[in-house]
Amino acid sequence: MNITIITVGKLKEKYLKQGIDEYLKRLSAYAKVDIIELPDEKAPETLSDIEVLQIKEKEGERILGKISQDAHVIALAIKGRMKSSEELADTFDKLATYGRSKVAFVIGGSLGLSKEVMQRADEALSFSRMTFPHQLMRLILVEQVYRAFRINRGEPYHK
Repeated sequence: MNITIITVGKLKEKYLKQGIDEYLKRLSAYAKVDIIELPDEKAPETLSDIEVLQIKEKEGERILGKISQDAHVIALAIKGRMKSSEELADTFDKLATYGRSKVAFVIGGSLGLSKEVMQRADEALSFSRMTFPHQLMRLILVEQVYRAFRINRGEPYHK
């Protein structure tokens, strides 16, 4: 399986980079994983609704430009469907069964994802009703993808 994680914003924190690198190394036995980091739009603290929309649209254009046409797109969104680790593993299993070997996860910037990106998504996934920094979501996502592959292979993993 080929997994692409398309994310807005630069990862600066060394501890997050180390965690992500560790899971990417572990994942290499199961899948090819690429992380595409796109620049975020600079924005002042206070924005009008129109400015928020414009920023999300600009970031959205960049995101859509990186999604391959035949990819199954999973957008990370607070209002998405929550799944257990086993359900995420089942999603991968079903995609593989039906010959969908390309999966693209999309993590938006601090303002979220544009309407166009959400429309392109095949599903919206929520890890929690809580809000997490998008940089931290990268680490959580790669850990859960790794866990899903372990589950599908019947290999032990911490609960």
